[in-house]
Amino acid sequence: MMILIVRIVFLGLMMLSCYHIVGQLSFFVGNAKEVTGLSVGLVLGLLLLYSERKLRQVRLERLIWSLIGMLAGFFMARLLVITLALFPDVNPIISPVRLILSLVFGYTGLMIGYIHFHSLSIQAVVSSLRGAPKEHNNKILDTSVIIDGRIADICETGFLEGSLIIPQFILKELQHIADSSDMLKRNRGRRGLDILQKIQKLADVNVEIIEKDFPKVREVDAKLVELGKAIGGKILTNDFNLNKIAELQGIPVLNVNELANALKPVVLPGEVMNVHVLKEGKETGQGVAYLDDGTMVVVDNAIEAIGHDVEVSVTSVLQTTAGRMIFSRLKEILPGR
Repeated sequence: MMILIVRIVFLGLMMLSCYHIVGQLSFFVGNAKEVTGLSVGLVLGLLLLYSERKLRQVRLERLIWSLIGMLAGFFMARLLVITLALFPDVNPIISPVRLILSLVFGYTGLMIGYIHFHSLSIQAVVSSLRGAPKEHNNKILDTSVIIDGRIADICETGFLEGSLIIPQFILKELQHIADSSDMLKRNRGRRGLDILQKIQKLADVNVEIIEKDFPKVREVDAKLVELGKAIGGKILTNDFNLNKIAELQGIPVLNVNELANALKPVVLPGEVMNVHVLKEGKETGQGVAYLDDGTMVVVDNAIEAIGHDVEVSVTSVLQTTAGRMIFSRLKEILPGR
């Protein structure tokens, strides 16, 4: 109620102020002064109230950097005006030039602060002034890597540097999945939201949610690529197709699946390991086992060893896009064979 009263008072004062200003102008006569003054005040007041409602949706950091950018623009315009005033030929038009430069530089600074606030910081500004190269350590998370969940474990280890960037359109997609009527999709969406909350609670991880969107781009993967271009970040994913699309357009990609494969223990031909044969393989007589990290182990002539722990000797290792496969044979022939 108090906010409503303040808005009404503000609107009334705005109308009275404009009424008084227009009344001082000589090119309005009669009742036109009163009508014009009150109308202008009403329109300006309503525009400001509308802007105030829109500003509620803008993050405080964006507002601060927009203001800083605008003030910096005004300062640059002022310096140029002072410089131009040294030339006598420019003095007759210095007033309109001052106005134009203030508008141009003020608007430019405002938009730079508004659009690029997420990549601005005091340290970045100081580094730029010193001429130090800016490092892009932003990691843009896609939906698949969030739902996957392993990113939270990676963050806990401290191997990831820089900020984790989560666009609003990714949050909307997660929310849409979490609200799905399909139970599996709903559980995946909720898992993704839980993973994000877990990452945000980590003290050593900087998570930034940005509002930058690309309305003309419909596909989420394409939006991620455009965002990577806009902020100079790397896309963190486990989506094979997104990986290829981003690489074709020159956007660096960090693939969690490739990281997982790289961290799997190296196995050389001739090494001996103990495995539990779970099922029959595709070829006649083959058995299939799995290591703790999910690596498939194909064992020749192990059909009778299904359900048993056996020692096998590695014969070869095959690296595929789906992961690593180990081929082996029984180290000792089972009794009765």
